[in-house]
Amino acid sequence: MNISVANVETLKLADAEAVLKDVAAELRADKVVPYLGPGLVALGSPAIPMTPEDLSVFFGTKVALPKRAKGNCWAAAQHIESMKHRNTVSALMADAFGPQVAPLPFQTFLAGLPLALIVDTWYDGSMRAALAGRSDWGEAQGITRAGIGEDRWYRFYDPAGTESDRATADGWKTVLYKPHGSATPAKNWLISDADYVEVLTEIDIQTPIPDVVKNRRTERSFLFLGCRFHDQMLRTYARQIAKRSRAPHFAIVDEATLTKNELRFLLGHAITPIAMPLPKALDVIMSA
Repeated sequence: MNISVANVETLKLADAEAVLKDVAAELRADKVVPYLGPGLVALGSPAIPMTPEDLSVFFGTKVALPKRAKGNCWAAAQHIESMKHRNTVSALMADAFGPQVAPLPFQTFLAGLPLALIVDTWYDGSMRAALAGRSDWGEAQGITRAGIGEDRWYRFYDPAGTESDRATADGWKTVLYKPHGSATPAKNWLISDADYVEVLTEIDIQTPIPDVVKNRRTERSFLFLGCRFHDQMLRTYARQIAKRSRAPHFAIVDEATLTKNELRFLLGHAITPIAMPLPKALDVIMSA
């Protein structure tokens, strides 16, 4: 098949809404893992950067960036870390993601389901806030290994935000996985190129991914919501987190912004693109 953006016309499902309703039924039965990107929270127009590009712009308002770092939040954070120390990067991330983000109705909906695993790839705390009324869940967060003096790739936190451990995490009904860290509860950030060097070296053999995540994905497929895959970093994480799970997967996509690389990625990893506006897709899922 000759892949081009135009080919997405052939990928439109004859009855996308009916297929999505089937996926929603699987989600309610805990057979699907929701994989949330920043495009989901952006629907609420929160006062935080809502894309990697927005985050790079935010960095540029605080520190003069070289041309190579503009538009790339990971390179921008690395430049700041190299020029002004890691503490500056951490402080800027805390500033960028300091405003509290209220959960969307869809996040509250997810929090009410008996899901074994939710993956949330942005740095805000809205999904944690949505789960706050429950006591049977916990969170796994990716952490930077720079300067911690520990051989750890992630930390666990209980609903109160107290650090927990692997044994306890195995007993949680729902695990919220934040692979890049989060503003809450402890301001863990994977953001600079240096943060990702070791992770990307090891991620193919799955070392940086918690066992509880690997175990819970095995018999489940993934539904990608509010996600873009136009950067290699984003594609790598999606591919590795969904590794050894149950295909097929599904992704809500915007035809107008879908790139050739994104389409190639979706087709190459058994991810069915559903061309539907995200707000419409969320309505279909919640009302199914």
